[in-house]
Amino acid sequence: MIRIFLTGYMGAGKTTLGKAFARTLNVPFVDLDWYMEERFHKTVGELFAERGEAGFRELERNMLREVGAFENVVISTGGGAPCFFDNMDFMNHSGKTVFLNVHPDVLFRRLRVAKQQRPILQGKEDEELKEFIIQALEKRAPFYSQAQYIFNADELEDRSQIEKSVQRLRDLLKL
Repeated sequence: MIRIFLTGYMGAGKTTLGKAFARTLNVPFVDLDWYMEERFHKTVGELFAERGEAGFRELERNMLREVGAFENVVISTGGGAPCFFDNMDFMNHSGKTVFLNVHPDVLFRRLRVAKQQRPILQGKEDEELKEFIIQALEKRAPFYSQAQYIFNADELEDRSQIEKSVQRLRDLLKL
């Protein structure tokens, strides 16, 4: 039985690598944010605005436990999911956890072009965005570091890099 949780900051490549990885393993891919959006017919931003952070994180925790019961699956968690409640303990006991570690400069480059799709980043100038990323990574590091595996995901820019990363991840997890 395969159950793999991909964790990491926004822009780390959880969805990009997760989809490709699941495809090579011939198992479904579940993005926790998309799962929640489908389930509640609202965007993550709307759920967050409606329920506040505490309510959103409780909902996220419940949905994590739901998808964490699936078998033969690759799951991409939201960037903050590992940092609340006992979510990392749950994931570590339910399957294999992989932290997609990405250098802050790479995250900046990726997120700079995706700012408009991420409400929390909108309106941030370059220096402000860099500092925001660095501070968030520092706060989340104690949680991300609890993952069973740490995987460098700096190189996911094209099909060739993604394919190489999938193979490196397969080798790391011995799959």
